[in-house]
Amino acid sequence: MTKRTQAKYKIDRRMGENIWGRPKSPVNTREYRPGQHGQGRRAKLSDYGIQLMAKQKLKGHYGDITEKQFKRIYKEAVRRRGDTGQIFVGLLECRLDAVVYRSKFVPTIFSARQFVNHGHVLVNGKKVNIPSYMVKEGDVIEIREKSRQGQLVIQGLESTEREVPEYIQSEGHKVTFLRIPTLDEIPYPVQMEPNLVVEFYSR
Repeated sequence: MTKRTQAKYKIDRRMGENIWGRPKSPVNTREYRPGQHGQGRRAKLSDYGIQLMAKQKLKGHYGDITEKQFKRIYKEAVRRRGDTGQIFVGLLECRLDAVVYRSKFVPTIFSARQFVNHGHVLVNGKKVNIPSYMVKEGDVIEIREKSRQGQLVIQGLESTEREVPEYIQSEGHKVTFLRIPTLDEIPYPVQMEPNLVVEFYSR
């Protein structure tokens, strides 16, 4: 388990980008890095540094995902035939916590993990409390009846910060995962470069 829940905006400032697209992000007002020397000139990154930054940015977008989980999904993407970068981000979007977040059931990716952990989500009518559960095309994901009036749910569904993407068919408290998305379909608030992540792990 990572500590990101307690300091989730630090990664925004370290990257210098608002990776979740949230109005509260400190990057919106302070584009420099945190710390005593944060306003100093950034050193030019090496190829390795650029690849590492791309990996940290993509991994950070999915919240409290561990390095072990992240790399396991990468290895699965390598095993499949096709563009590894495209397959990689598609598989990341198949995680149940990512689908819950994209469906606007909750306001943040961090609350999505907690929401799933606490048993508030059904997949095809059965309770699933594993955030890393891989959703399949055609699966129906819904909020349990008893959980639909929770503050997080109301806040998420009423939020105007983002829209439900086209690869998820939304019916309020219930969605259908239509297909694994391609990179250009995923509503990342900043540019993600999965090809650099592939290069990082291929070293």
